Amino acid sequence: MTRTVALEHSWQSLIGDQFDQPYMQALREFLLSEKRAGKRVYPPGPHMFAAMDLVPVEQVKIVIIGQDPYHGPNQAMGLSFSVPKDQPLPPSLRNIYTEIQEDMGQSIDFDRASGDLSHWAEQGVLLLNAVLSVQHAQAASHQGRGWEQFTDELVKRLANRRERLIFMLWGSYAQKKAAQVAAERHHLLKAPHPSPLSAHRGFFGCKHFSAANRLLEQQALAPIDWLPRQRL
Repeated sequence: MTRTVALEHSWQSLIGDQFDQPYMQALREFLLSEKRAGKRVYPPGPHMFAAMDLVPVEQVKIVIIGQDPYHGPNQAMGLSFSVPKDQPLPPSLRNIYTEIQEDMGQSIDFDRASGDLSHWAEQGVLLLNAVLSVQHAQAASHQGRGWEQFTDELVKRLANRRERLIFMLWGSYAQKKAAQVAAERHHLLKAPHPSPLSAHRGFFGCKHFSAANRLLEQQALAPIDWLPRQRL
């Protein structure tokens, strides 16, 4: 993570100056030391900024904020809640699909559904984790190392640059990011986290997916096709 990070050019323009800041230099040294110590860090380096690679700044319509990457092998791919298509659906993503099915009134074949959410990103959904790396089998192990400062600044600058974005904030951790967003300029949809521990407290039934599409249509923007792709 230096100024030579291969960040998509519009994001490089928006947030690239942060890579020269002491906190990001310290984060880079921490990640290098983790790897030198033989620890497995997810996702692989080239995928840490995948959320931004897939949707340029001016194409963002919706922001979904996760906590940190999945910490199992071959799961994390740089998009919040997303896993490669050959991986089983994690519990939170299964609950997201359950809500989509009920909200949109369209049946999902869970046995064949891919967990790869790249097609959401390609439609303008920024799938951003608050923390962009994690140690193998150690959830939240890279919290407090600088990522939160980086993603706070990213959300603040994005919200200042754009108007009428839709922020889907699930759980208290994601909702802390709302402090970076002027509520009068954007749409903030809040619900409990889709984790099995909290989904029944209000994530199920939140109808965020249809609500987001209505807000997009009010702006004469194309709605999102939320249905999962099938595994081949």
